[in-house]
Amino acid sequence: MTEPKKGLTYAEAGVDIEAANRAVELMRQSVRRTLRPEVLTDIGGFGGLFALNAGKYREPVLVSGTDGVGTKLRVAFMMDQHGTVGIDLVAMCVNDILVQGAEPLFFLDYLAVGKVVPERVSTVVAGIAEGCCLAGCALIGGETAEMPGFYADEEYDMAGFAVGVVERSRIVDGSAIRKGDVLLGLASSGLHSNGFSLARKVLLEIGGMDVDSYRHELGRTVGEEILVPTRIYVRVVLPLLDEFTVRGMAHITGGGVTENVPRILPAGLKAVVKRGSWPLLPVFALIQEIGNVAPEEMYRTFNMGIGFVLVVPADEADAVMGRLRTQGEQVFRIGSIADGAQVVEYK
Repeated sequence: MTEPKKGLTYAEAGVDIEAANRAVELMRQSVRRTLRPEVLTDIGGFGGLFALNAGKYREPVLVSGTDGVGTKLRVAFMMDQHGTVGIDLVAMCVNDILVQGAEPLFFLDYLAVGKVVPERVSTVVAGIAEGCCLAGCALIGGETAEMPGFYADEEYDMAGFAVGVVERSRIVDGSAIRKGDVLLGLASSGLHSNGFSLARKVLLEIGGMDVDSYRHELGRTVGEEILVPTRIYVRVVLPLLDEFTVRGMAHITGGGVTENVPRILPAGLKAVVKRGSWPLLPVFALIQEIGNVAPEEMYRTFNMGIGFVLVVPADEADAVMGRLRTQGEQVFRIGSIADGAQVVEYK
């Protein structure tokens, strides 16, 4: 008699369920750090339950946003450093919904990996949890998909999904912006999570650097500079909405100030932005010099040191800046609103 042929297992095909279960156990404590009183479920269920405190609002409006981290992940792979890209993921989503005046309530993530390495997965998720703590929202659910043959073993990609709430009467959509209003810029921490295809091309290819190259202008290695996480502005901006008139907000992501500020301008108004009104971070000067990148291209690709913009009445600008500075925030008066087409004009 011949021995029956042994059947192929899922693990032999490249998907390790036991490793995935171990990853969930390793990330459990990080996720629990983010929980809010409204969360009714623990990690591991089929869906996350969140009880909206409807009595807190007369007309609650849910605001949602989704985003990823992009090719910044390539540098994380090169450095084998995975602890901060989760903060980037949360930041890209919660800053977007903050623009409408929304308080982030909960967050979900999708992580696709070539191979589940429990320690790596839990490190990534710990970063996501840290981002959620910084934003004050709960990490209520997620998915880790092992996809052998689609991603290399050491690679992954991820997407995030944020949901927040705002009172209908307090939605900030830019419609109240008026001529003479002032643009205040909150400092970025660096590249954040945009323009990385150009940044990597310039620094790692044209500049001939690697991630371990130390640059005195930066005070650290190129890789360390690139992986500085995106700032989360929720905790500094939300309190302003209770005290001051904020007529518009813009999250400065891909497209820079040039492309993002016009998205909130009413018809017939333009933003006049004064170059030099805030310090240019060294990483942008380095990219511009090595890549011989035109100023216009720099300002429509990178944040150039401004990560979030507030539009406020001129007579409140100083008070808003003062309040932000008491919180340790770097804030700059970067321009004003004038008659014109819905564009940014630099001067």
